[in-house]
Amino acid sequence: MPQVAYGNLQKIKNGKRLYSITPRIPGGFVSATNLEKFAEVSRKYKCSIKLTSGQRIMLIGLKEDDVAKAYEDLGLEPAVKSQYSVKNVEICPGEICKRSRQNSLALGLRLERRFYGAPAPNRTKIGVVGCLNACTSVHAKDIGVLANEEGFIVIAGGSAGYHPRLSDRIAENLTADEAYMMVEAVYDYYCEIAPMGEKLGNTIDRIGLDKFIEDVKQIYEKKKIGGQNE
Repeated sequence: MPQVAYGNLQKIKNGKRLYSITPRIPGGFVSATNLEKFAEVSRKYKCSIKLTSGQRIMLIGLKEDDVAKAYEDLGLEPAVKSQYSVKNVEICPGEICKRSRQNSLALGLRLERRFYGAPAPNRTKIGVVGCLNACTSVHAKDIGVLANEEGFIVIAGGSAGYHPRLSDRIAENLTADEAYMMVEAVYDYYCEIAPMGEKLGNTIDRIGLDKFIEDVKQIYEKKKIGGQNE
């Protein structure tokens, strides 16, 4: 049976297939208008609403024929375009939090725009936080950005699930622009050397952390020089 576009098979009940959808909500910030749309769609198609751990809203219990209609009524894009892509960028509240040390919100939304739907060797999560409390479980993300008084810190290789792995520190004391380029460098190198299906943490373990950092920083330096010449 063909896969329903951007709908996840939830379960089969009494022979009927029920689906869930997870629309794109950058950084978890949703307008009152869109909240009203979620409520309207939920009532219209008799489905449930769930807040996910990934700062999004999921509609659960949709009939197969209602998946595309629900997206159309919401007027929102799917959060995940492919299992082999950047899944989402989770962002802490940033400068509106008293613990924030850098403007993680601005950087996080910039990275979300850059990496939304970007192809990758495996499902890839990115997290951006404004202090070392590391909200959003950023150390369990494939690529993460933290902040302290000196600037931003880029980490990589985190993972939860069946094979948990803490992230490795790649670079620190970065400006927002430098952190953005460093995340791009980590992503570019991962896409360059990892076979399909390999998680970033496994890539780091396979080639060694020292080599990974060395090669990523070479890519980063080229990006930095290119940025200065623009």
